[in-house]
Amino acid sequence: MGSKLAAKETAKKHHVPLVPGTEQPITGISEANKIAAKIGYPVLIKASAGGGGKGMRTVENEKEFEEQLNRAISEAQAAFGDGSVFIEKYVTAPRHIEIQILGDQHGNVVYLFERECSIQRRHQKLIEEAPSSILTEEMRQRMGNSAVVLAKACGYYNAGTVEFLVDDQLNYYFLEMNTRLQVEHPVTEFITGLDLVKEQIKIARGEKLSFTQADLKIHGHAMELRVCAEDPMNNFLPDIGKLKTYRRPQGPGVRVDDGFEEGMDIPIYYDPMLAKLIAHGKDRGEAIERLKRAIDEYEITGVQTTLTFG
Repeated sequence: MGSKLAAKETAKKHHVPLVPGTEQPITGISEANKIAAKIGYPVLIKASAGGGGKGMRTVENEKEFEEQLNRAISEAQAAFGDGSVFIEKYVTAPRHIEIQILGDQHGNVVYLFERECSIQRRHQKLIEEAPSSILTEEMRQRMGNSAVVLAKACGYYNAGTVEFLVDDQLNYYFLEMNTRLQVEHPVTEFITGLDLVKEQIKIARGEKLSFTQADLKIHGHAMELRVCAEDPMNNFLPDIGKLKTYRRPQGPGVRVDDGFEEGMDIPIYYDPMLAKLIAHGKDRGEAIERLKRAIDEYEITGVQTTLTFG
């Protein structure tokens, strides 16, 4: 499931909906041109081994196709040591919805509902929430069942996330599977009451899941904001410096996951994310209000942050 193409092949085999596109890496420009024309522009060129938007190019028309293809291959090779790319139909105005799963070593797999991750910049998620405000219960079950089918098909165990695109007609398409715990897992922990890291450790020990799908319920609403050392007034360029002030917000339904303390240096060598700010409430409205209050109470000086944006 770490290879996007192999994952798509598994999804197709088990009748999980896929975005129209190629099932094998592109081998030549003339073949790629024909495929793109058949799918219909705009198309998306993506690295098979990719992630985080690297090796990804949107192509609006045939004229720019060859140049963007070469750029995607070059970037994929540099980032992942693998220049394999494939082509997908570009879904306009999509929603990015992912299903959290847990599987043990005894063949039991459950889905822990969904996270909406549609607010992104440079293909990086910025705000995540659970549950999604657009899914019906019937659609939630269908997407959850698709995720479970995929996980069982490859004997998967551990925490994992099956990602889908949802179009404006609420059709969903398999995108990829992340075979790990994700940055946004706290929103799922809030709405399920589960500690996903603890569950991972129990799974690694060989224990069976202590709950079934029927035991899982959604409790309230949660939102996560990624707090980054970036300057919103300078095209969100990463910022560095010493944390002169660093005070976390407090209060009911507020959680901060971070790795920094006051006085520490923010270097240029790593991802600019400083912290994850998470808020939980009885419904979406309360979660938003708590998140807004927490943003106002979060004190960071010494570096520019995205907290000032908005």
